[in-house]
Amino acid sequence: MIQANHVTMKFGKRTLFEDVNIKFTAGNCYGLIGANGSGKSTFLKILSKELETTSGEITITAGERIAVLKQDHYAYDNQKVIDTVIKGNSRLYEIMVAKNKIYSQTEFSEEDGMRLADLEAEFLELDGWNAESEASTLLNNLGIDVDKQALYMKELPMKERVKVLLAQALFGNPDILLLDEPTNNLDINAIKWLEEFLINFNNTVIVVSHDRHFLNKVCTHIVDIDYNKLKLYVGNYDFWYESSQLALKQMKESNKKKEQKIKELQAFIARFSANASKSKQATSRKKILDKIQLDEIVPSSRKYPYIDFKIDKIIGKEILTVKNITKYIDDRKVLDDVSFTILRGNKIALVGDDDIAKTTLFKILMGEIKADKGEVIWGKTIFPSYLPQDNSAFFNDDLTIIEWIGQYYQVDDEQYLRQFLGRMLFSGDDVFKKVPVLSGGEKARCMLSKCMLEFPNFLILDEPTNHLDLESITSLNNGLKKFEGELLLASHDHELNQTVANRIIEILPTGKIIDRPFTYDEYLENSEVAKIKEELIKKA
Repeated sequence: MIQANHVTMKFGKRTLFEDVNIKFTAGNCYGLIGANGSGKSTFLKILSKELETTSGEITITAGERIAVLKQDHYAYDNQKVIDTVIKGNSRLYEIMVAKNKIYSQTEFSEEDGMRLADLEAEFLELDGWNAESEASTLLNNLGIDVDKQALYMKELPMKERVKVLLAQALFGNPDILLLDEPTNNLDINAIKWLEEFLINFNNTVIVVSHDRHFLNKVCTHIVDIDYNKLKLYVGNYDFWYESSQLALKQMKESNKKKEQKIKELQAFIARFSANASKSKQATSRKKILDKIQLDEIVPSSRKYPYIDFKIDKIIGKEILTVKNITKYIDDRKVLDDVSFTILRGNKIALVGDDDIAKTTLFKILMGEIKADKGEVIWGKTIFPSYLPQDNSAFFNDDLTIIEWIGQYYQVDDEQYLRQFLGRMLFSGDDVFKKVPVLSGGEKARCMLSKCMLEFPNFLILDEPTNHLDLESITSLNNGLKKFEGELLLASHDHELNQTVANRIIEILPTGKIIDRPFTYDEYLENSEVAKIKEELIKKA
């Protein structure tokens, strides 16, 4: 068990949390949610005692061990992969190092022998003999092959270092597990394995994630951070969302009834207070009126941008045809004879572990790079808008937000732009911020604004949820569900793929594709697709 007792956290004049009391118990997985800047990651650091509270304390059941998903991907560069995982249990690793040091000595003293006996006893108690096997199994399950486990961390690509640090956190059955965005940079198989691991984990888990599907799968409780307070809900993310919306609706309806009752009582009192025969009734109603209190509805600190892609041009019959596209990147074939046709009504999720292949295909479609072979044929009525994964090139000029967005709206109407930007959460003087200094989330909202103002009838979106908070992701999801045009979407967001796409194209490691008219879940669960994928990879 881990518990916050009257915890207050202040940074200068800003209060992040105030008098927080909450208990986290074994057997439960708690999803920590809140608007950007509400303090989710900070609260995890307070729980792990990485940060000291301004007042109050964190208490942990005696003898329990906390494991934290580390965020510094370079901290273990000079450590071997397998050792990095075992370091998840720091005491066990210390014992292993101390044992090896004594065993490497050419001569043993009596003191060395006694010390070694104590170390061996503690090593056995911590299940040390199975440490390397457990670490190796965790790494295998996350997609790190045995031949890479003896390498140094600096020899691994960044996506694999992330997996090693996750294995480190999970290692050794910790009593309390703190995970900050654990699905970032994980492939589909690794996420599915992690979901099952956490569902079957019997100890305490507290997790921060922007992945709604992940929160729904693993969470037994949701902890909502709002207005410096933490409120606990039983259930997963969808249950929290529905129940919080229902509670708000019920409070508003209750207030409407109370307001109507107040008006009736006020009318009666005004009419009969001067009438001697009715004065007692008027006085009685006055007492009732004084007791009626409206529920205080405090609007959430969460802000949802308004994302709605309007179509300017009517779509014709011909949309997009891709014929025999092949492309090499650094002598590696990332696309191999790729062909497909997009028809009216198609909303396609482009999936696969090779992000470079997906981005390369998008750039070929938009004419940013040329294919080595093949052709792309757009319909004459199609006006596409492209949201690239890397948007840095768009924000080099020393422009304000309103000047920047004005480049994509050809009408001289500053009032319209200010209203539009306000709906995208750039209000007041925010519109005069210089674009080079914007945060990742702000730049992402600018890019979405650009796409909307282009009024496209075809969307190409490469990881559009990157840098967005849960509220913006929800708004984007709703906007894409309403979008009346066609689209190609590459995203690691399970919920987005499942609720938007009606067709899946997977780019395999060989550069070949599998194309099926399925929803995302249907595609993942289809055994025939798995067989086709296996055969195509074997042939390569």
